[in-house]
This record gives sequence, structure tokens and C-alpha cells, in this order.
Amino acid sequence: MRALLLLGLLALAVPAAAAELKVATWNIAWLTLRQAGDPDLPRNLTPRRPGDLQLLAGYAARLDADIIAFQEVDGPEAAARVFDPGTYAVFFPAEQDIQRTGFAVRRGLRVVQNPDLEALDLRPRARFSLRRGTDITVEAGAQRLRLLSVHLDAGCRDDPFSRGGRDCDSLARQAAILTGWAAARQREGVGFAILGDFNRAIAGPEDDLLRALAPAGLLMRVTEGVSDPCWAGARGPRRFIDQILLGGAARDWLVPDSLRVLVYAERDPAWRERLSDHCPLSIRLRLP
Repeated sequence: MRALLLLGLLALAVPAAAAELKVATWNIAWLTLRQAGDPDLPRNLTPRRPGDLQLLAGYAARLDADIIAFQEVDGPEAAARVFDPGTYAVFFPAEQDIQRTGFAVRRGLRVVQNPDLEALDLRPRARFSLRRGTDITVEAGAQRLRLLSVHLDAGCRDDPFSRGGRDCDSLARQAAILTGWAAARQREGVGFAILGDFNRAIAGPEDDLLRALAPAGLLMRVTEGVSDPCWAGARGPRRFIDQILLGGAARDWLVPDSLRVLVYAERDPAWRERLSDHCPLSIRLRLP
């Protein structure tokens, strides 16, 4: 009995093992089960074949992430063709757009879905709106990780915000909304991340988008100093437009050198339309 009591006390004295999570972002480019000619689809969009969806599901299994922030997914039925429903639970914003943001989270993790960041959709009544942010909290051990999946306005990939134009103005407005969300997380005292398709080829810390986010406090851009090998081709790697920004305690949770890009084995450019023009981007976080 004394031996059992001693073992019990030793067990209590050993700190709980850190929880390690693989966190990814993936724009799956018009992932929908709608047929060609659907009035809600672009006229020049060619829907994927069943074999294409099987390939994407294979890449999702190979990615094997615990949490995937996705973009351009047309609801749970389409998501289930890529993310195994037995492995992942999916979370979507309360809107009916085809190009929705969202999350696939490994079953067994505790998740709370927070209210959508509706304000990111600056044109909610447009035929192709600007998409809400999907906001969840994942609980791992004693820690909470707040995550926001985003798909920002396209058309201001490199231009200074000061040059104006509708798209740069919209991106600047969205940056201000993200700043407010991140500042609220700083006040909340929770580790957090903003993940997704920023539609901005960030050149460095002086980029207008990062400067706009600066009032929210220090954010770590995990792709800083790294080139994107996705569909690199003869021109070589490019600047990332998919990003993961870490804030609060999550900056300290990043496992060093854990950034990975899962590039497709299919090299013919035609596969960009059949798979996605974006590759999954992932990191590992070790939560104490």
C-alpha cells in the first residue's frame, strides 16, 4: 500500500506532457459539388471530377494535421469529400457563400465555435462576397488556442495601400478589422493565430498589410524569410500569399523549423485547376 501511495505521489509530481498540434491552412479553390452551369458558379469554372476529389482526400490524409483552416469550401458535403468525417469535424460560418472559410478539426479535440467575424465581408450582398472569418477556440490540456480562418480581398497583391483603388481600399479596411480582432485576443490573454489566404504577396515587415496590423501587438509571420515552392515552375519559388500569423502566447508555442508546404506530385500546370492553385501550409505548436 505504501508503495502504491508513493507511486501515486510521484505521478502527481510529474508535469503533464505538452500537447503538440499540427496546424495548417489550405485554400482548396472552389471546392464544390455543384455541376457545370450552376448560376452561382463562374461561367469559366470547370467542376472537379470524382478522381480529383479522391486525390485531394489523399493529400488531406497525407497532411494529417490536427487543425486545418480552409478556404473556398462550399459547405459540409463538399468538405466531407476531402476531409474524412470519421477523422474530422468541420466548422463553417453562418452564411451560404460557395467560397466559405472554415475549419476541419481532428475529432477528440475540444472545440468551441465563436461568433463569425462578419465584418470581414465588406460586400455581403454581392454575387461573390468577401467572405466572413470563421472563429474557433481549441482547448488542449490547460491551454486555449483561438483561431481565425480568413480569405481576404484579392486584387491588391503588391500595390501600396496609398495607391488606392477598390481592392486596396478593401484590403486596408479588412486589415483594420483584423487588427481589432487580434487586439481583443491580446486583451483576452489567449494564444491565437490568424490563418488563411491573405491574397497579399508580403515582401517583408514594411509591407502595408503588416504595418496596418502593428497596433494589435507583436505578430509572428511564420513564412518570413521563406519562399513558397507551390507550383514554382521555371520561375522558381514565389512569395507566400497564404499566411499563418501567431499572437500572444502562441508565438512561444511554435516548434522551431516546423514550417512545411505539402506540394503536389502532379506537375503539369493543368492540375492547378483540378487540385488547387494553393498548397497546404503547416506548422507545429507545442502547448505547455
